[in-house]
Amino acid sequence: MPNDRKINSTAACISFMLEGCEMKKVRSNSRMYSRFFVLDPDMRFLRWEPSKKDSEKAKIEIKLVKEVRVGKKTPVLRSNGLSDQFPDECAFSILYGDNYESLDLVATSADVVNAWVMGLRYLVSYGKHTLEAPEAGHPSLRTSWISSVFDLADLEKAGRIPVSRAVQLIKALNPGMKASTIELKFKELQKASERPGEEVACDLFVEAYCELCTRPEIFFLMVQFSSNKEYLGLKDLMIFLEVEQGMEGVTEEMCLEIIGKYEPSKEGREKGYMAIDGFTRYLLSSDCSIFDPQHRKVCQDMAQPLSHYYISSAHSACLLEDNFWGSSDISGYVSALRTGCRSLELVVWDGPDGEPVVYAGRSTTSRVPFRTVVGVIDQYAFEASDYPLILCLAVRCSPPQQRLMAQYMKKSLGGKLYLDPPDPEEAYLPSPERLKSKILIKGKKLPPNCHDSEGDVTDEDESLELSRRLGEDDKEQPEGGGLRRLRLSQELSELVSLCQSVTFRDFEASRRRQRYWEVCSFSEVEAGRFANECPEELVGYNKRFLSRVYPSAIRIDASNMNPQDFWKCGCQMVAMNYQTPGLMMDLNAAWFRQNGGCGYVLRPSIMREEVSYFSANTKDSLPGVPAQLLHLKIISGQNLPKPKGSGAKGEVVEPYVCAEIHGIPADCAEHRTKTALQSGDNPVFDESLEFQINLPELAVLRFVVLDDDYIGDEFIAQYTIPFECLQTGYRHVPLQALTGESLPNATLFVHVAITDRRGGGRGHKRGLSVRKGRRVREYTSTKATGIKAIDEVFRTATQPLREATDLRENVQNALVSFKELCGLTPAANMKQCILTVATWLLHSEGTPTVTLNLDEQYPAMEAQGPIPELLRKVLTAYETMIQTSRTLIESADAVYSKLIQAQQAGMDFHKELHRLEAKEGLKGRKLQKALESFAWNITVLKGQADLLKQAKAEALDNLWQIHNAGQSCGIGRNGSASPEPSRVRTPLEPIPETEGGSDMASC
Repeated sequence: MPNDRKINSTAACISFMLEGCEMKKVRSNSRMYSRFFVLDPDMRFLRWEPSKKDSEKAKIEIKLVKEVRVGKKTPVLRSNGLSDQFPDECAFSILYGDNYESLDLVATSADVVNAWVMGLRYLVSYGKHTLEAPEAGHPSLRTSWISSVFDLADLEKAGRIPVSRAVQLIKALNPGMKASTIELKFKELQKASERPGEEVACDLFVEAYCELCTRPEIFFLMVQFSSNKEYLGLKDLMIFLEVEQGMEGVTEEMCLEIIGKYEPSKEGREKGYMAIDGFTRYLLSSDCSIFDPQHRKVCQDMAQPLSHYYISSAHSACLLEDNFWGSSDISGYVSALRTGCRSLELVVWDGPDGEPVVYAGRSTTSRVPFRTVVGVIDQYAFEASDYPLILCLAVRCSPPQQRLMAQYMKKSLGGKLYLDPPDPEEAYLPSPERLKSKILIKGKKLPPNCHDSEGDVTDEDESLELSRRLGEDDKEQPEGGGLRRLRLSQELSELVSLCQSVTFRDFEASRRRQRYWEVCSFSEVEAGRFANECPEELVGYNKRFLSRVYPSAIRIDASNMNPQDFWKCGCQMVAMNYQTPGLMMDLNAAWFRQNGGCGYVLRPSIMREEVSYFSANTKDSLPGVPAQLLHLKIISGQNLPKPKGSGAKGEVVEPYVCAEIHGIPADCAEHRTKTALQSGDNPVFDESLEFQINLPELAVLRFVVLDDDYIGDEFIAQYTIPFECLQTGYRHVPLQALTGESLPNATLFVHVAITDRRGGGRGHKRGLSVRKGRRVREYTSTKATGIKAIDEVFRTATQPLREATDLRENVQNALVSFKELCGLTPAANMKQCILTVATWLLHSEGTPTVTLNLDEQYPAMEAQGPIPELLRKVLTAYETMIQTSRTLIESADAVYSKLIQAQQAGMDFHKELHRLEAKEGLKGRKLQKALESFAWNITVLKGQADLLKQAKAEALDNLWQIHNAGQSCGIGRNGSASPEPSRVRTPLEPIPETEGGSDMASC
């Protein structure tokens, strides 16, 4: 297909099929043959040649076609010998005849596939006699609207408007489109119609608009769901929203609202139709954003202790450039606070005229008076977030100026300062909810027995590093390298309550002596060493105590460390140089958007629970955390800007997209698309990428668009989003510049699916995967601690753990088999499966009687009389899926109780653990191993119990979807029964995995 050929209507697809093209025909022996496929002029037959068959046999009658499937959706195309030889989007299959035989084809591009699939589906639905009807009928929904727009612009009512006005009109209807592109299109059409001049008529305007403003990938998507292939009716839109976009509780009223908001034509709005322009507008809107709207407001539990949250933290926020020569300015504080930053560093020095000043660079020309900084903080502290703000004081000034500092803070901040002494009876810091609208001061504090106006304290490690960075002479450094002392005023000390700075000794000393309100700061180098050498201990430390990580002194250019390196170990405050854009700030900014931009993000539960096992450096899935698969299809790009400063290639941009996962080391990965050559600023990629995510709660996805250049690939745009904020379905990604500002109208069009790593359940939110059979089924087990009484308790959970795995994976395997037989991916939901089966039945002549008995709590799919082989296999797979679901639903509560009982019995030993260890004589590495095994066991039991509970909820949801779909598509019988089943115990046996191409997986 020529690159400049736009397939933007059903008629164009039929026209392309009538011309014919070469495709590869795939046989069941996994061999491929090139054949020329063409649609007969009378549109009744699809033929191919050359063929060893009689030419009368090398054809399929269109009316015998049952279904057209896109992708590798039949056993032949899924077979191991072929699957890796061509991309999913280049394959499609035609199921035809009473026995549902399949013709499996591989095209040269996704565009060719789309043209054939759309044309065939149209002919199957309407036949050739209705082909002209849409042109005279419902495209008029679109053409009449475009004509009405033209009429409004035709001020003189002359039937023609100036080209310049026509260009502006199309540009206004499609923001982001270049005027030069529109002008060129008008010149082309004027030349082709031999009507040159400075004006255009209505028909030419309509033609130009349709060619310029129809995005083929959206048009093909629309017709997949359209009942008439030219627009979406209310029911079509409902199915699209439920099946593809994963929306729940969709009603006709909601669809009417969407149509009213986005459909440009008055007729469409009145009749409840959404044509291609409205559909495109909707997909581009914020209502269809890739970012889940529930995360735009605070959506996490804010009543946990402060140490259970990541806290958005700035380092040297007053700097505008680097740490060496950068000038200081209050605008840095304003900017940080407005973006939701909740921890600011204030480095305070002796200033002239007895006034303390704030600065962090060597430049003395722009030191900011401390009084001014405090005034700005008072003004902007809670503009973006009501949750507590932590001011980290690095005090380098004398006691008299410290007293002034304290006075300024008390005067400006007043009641906002949190001054209540910590409660020694508590074990954890108060929650962000309890500390709302409060400012906490982090700093050194004089001991309680010091009653003088000032006294000595050990200097904060961070301040020492700061002095070295700024080249200050450390005159007070004691001989022998001991701890440096700092003179601290009592007045300033009294402002420090919940965040008292102390020096870190080691993890054992902290476990025995550190109090919950004491905070340690770690240099990037020191924290990095702990993260690599003892990540479990650092995670354990951060469950109770706040820690702050600050950049290394060698970062004089104000570059940023990777915050993920420390978030994975639970470090709450990773101080970032907000003035320095790039990958690290993209990660930080995206991360803190996930909870309404309030500056606090709840850490994963596995890193918060008092007893849990988590190693940030694990290379595999975590106990009790369901690994997920992220399936990304990068479809196209829109209005991509040229890289800044690039002029070598003129107007040509040859982009490719990198998708990166940032998270724990086991999750970090990067895949890229091919380069879209000579594609202008609206490239088509049509490429699928896949990632495994072992700890979804800590993963971040980053899209980077680069210009492929032989000298060096130049940055075009990026967008970064936490994994937990992704919405599945067809989405537009709003691209941003290197500095984080959004690029107007620049987007990527993608499809997102998230599923379990194995099995067909919906995973954490929704549901593709690799199935596991009995031979390779992995059972999670407990580990021996070496303490006999504890090991006996955990041993009682061995059988329930196996049962829980069998219950879940039996259902997952049965679901995948059923979905594959329906020609769907394991990401499809149950409603989609039932609707697909119903479509086969409704398309069949002499329809076999297959009904869903909705009187039953577990609806049976029943056949009356003989049915084709494919339907027989579908019914068998459906029955297996229903039976495994029933077993899961009716057995889950009992198994769940056993797991929770074992976990609680184990937890009863927790407080006695150290006494039991001493009794058993466990020391050193053996002791550490026993503690790790105990935590592992508790984590496994709780995690497996949670997974089982979630699997039961999903099975019940599947039953509800079956009832709902059965009623709406007309194959349901009766339907008064509730999908809530009774509980009956049934035996458990693993269902073996079927091999690709076997009887169960064939169609």
